[in-house]
Amino acid sequence: MQTKPFRIGTRSSPLALAQAYETRDRLMAAHGLGEDAFEIVVLSTTGDRINDRPLAELGGKGLFTQELEEQLLSGDLDFAVHSSKDMPTRLPDGLHLAAYLPREDFRDAFIGRTAPTLTALPDGATVGSSSLRRQALIRRIRPDITVITFRGLVDTRLRKLAEGQADATLLAYAGLKRLSREDVVTELLDPADFPPAPAQGAICVESRIGDARIGTLLEPIDHRPTHDAVSCERAFLAALDGSCRTPIAGYAVCEGEHIEFSGLILTPDGRKEHSVEMEGRREHAEMLGRRAGDAVRAAAGADFFESWA
Repeated sequence: MQTKPFRIGTRSSPLALAQAYETRDRLMAAHGLGEDAFEIVVLSTTGDRINDRPLAELGGKGLFTQELEEQLLSGDLDFAVHSSKDMPTRLPDGLHLAAYLPREDFRDAFIGRTAPTLTALPDGATVGSSSLRRQALIRRIRPDITVITFRGLVDTRLRKLAEGQADATLLAYAGLKRLSREDVVTELLDPADFPPAPAQGAICVESRIGDARIGTLLEPIDHRPTHDAVSCERAFLAALDGSCRTPIAGYAVCEGEHIEFSGLILTPDGRKEHSVEMEGRREHAEMLGRRAGDAVRAAAGADFFESWA
C-alpha cells in the first residue's frame, strides 16, 4: 500500500510544469486518487541553465534529461515527465518510456511580426529558430531568408520577437496550446510542406524498467495510438543516428490497426533532401520506423550525411 506520495520529476519551465500537472491529473482520474498522493519535484537541467548556444554545441538532447534520469536511477523519483521530442533515442540502462499521453497537434506554428505567413515575409527577412530541422525547412521554402538562433522558454522567444530581434519565429503548436497561447499564432504550417520533428506534440513518462508498482500505476494513462506512432518515429530517428546536428522530420498516424509513416532528411541549407513513406500494421510500428530510416539512409548515401558533420 502506497504510504508516501508518488514523486513526479519535471523540468522547471512553465511548459514542463503544465505537462507534469496534466500527467498527475490523468493519474488522479484513472485511480481515484487525490492531489496528496503525488508530489511534483522540480529540477533544473543543464539544458535549461545554458540557453545562449545551440544544443549541438552543448551535447544534444540529453542535457534536458540527465538530472531527472539520475534521480530516477537512484530511486529519488518514481517517474519523470518529458516532451517526447526532447528525449534521446538511447536511454540510460535501466530506464524506459513507459507511457505516452494522448498526442496534441503535432504541427509547427508560425508567429509573424512583419507578415502573417512564412511565404509572405519580405525578401531578406529574419526568422529566429533553434531547431536545425526548422532552419533547413525554412531555407528550403525561402532560401532568401536569414535564419538566426532563438533559444529559451516560450515567453523568452516571444519577447525577443516583440523586441524586433526577428521578423518571425516558429514554435510547436502543442506547447502553445498547453500554455493557452494559441492567440500568438499567425499560421499553422501544413505537415505536407513543413513536417514536424519526430515525437513532436507527445508527452512521455519515463520510469525504471521492472518497477511493477509504477508500471501498474502508469498503464491506464498510456495512450496506445500515440505510443505506437511515437515509437515508430523514434525508431526512424534512431536508424539515422538522429541528434541535434541532423535536420530530420517524421510523423506517423495510426488508423485502427494500421499505421502510416512519412519521413524526411535534409541538408542544413535545405537544398538537398530525401523522403520516405511506408505503411503497415501497428504491431510492427518500431520495425516500420527502422525500415524507413534504413531506406532513406541507403537512398541518400554517405556523402549526404557528411554535410551534417
